[in-house]
Amino acid sequence: MTKLSRQFAIALALVVTALAVPAAAQFPPAPEPPEQPQKPLPGKPKAKPAKPGPSVVGKWAGELTQVGSSAPYKFEIAITGGGGETKYPELDCTGKLIRVGQSRSYVFFVEVITKGQADKGGRCPDGTITVSRAGDKLALSWFGSPQETMIVAYGTLGKK
Repeated sequence: MTKLSRQFAIALALVVTALAVPAAAQFPPAPEPPEQPQKPLPGKPKAKPAKPGPSVVGKWAGELTQVGSSAPYKFEIAITGGGGETKYPELDCTGKLIRVGQSRSYVFFVEVITKGQADKGGRCPDGTITVSRAGDKLALSWFGSPQETMIVAYGTLGKK
């Protein structure tokens, strides 16, 4: 009886398999619809490039205050159309600016220290600089995070 039961189970499995294959072939999965280009939503305005505000090009000087420090330090910046240079006279550091963007009111730079690099024994880490012109003044903010320490500095500069 055990042999007959096994044979019956095998035969039943074969019949079920034989019936399932034609059923699956009879109902293939639905094809995916072709991708259609997305049209802009009605009423949603397209982004326009930012109109530049007052020019920040020129030579500027003043003092920066580092958050958490009591004494400000002297700072000079020369801004050109695509970048510029920075100088920290008291820290014996200089840097190169790479312009990375702008909005209507702000210009954004990446600063790479070229003399006095902190990772080479100097006192100045690489960072980012954001500037905004207000009349004959230039507002500046600096941010960097060397060795997982956040540093923020700010100042108002005048024409040099």
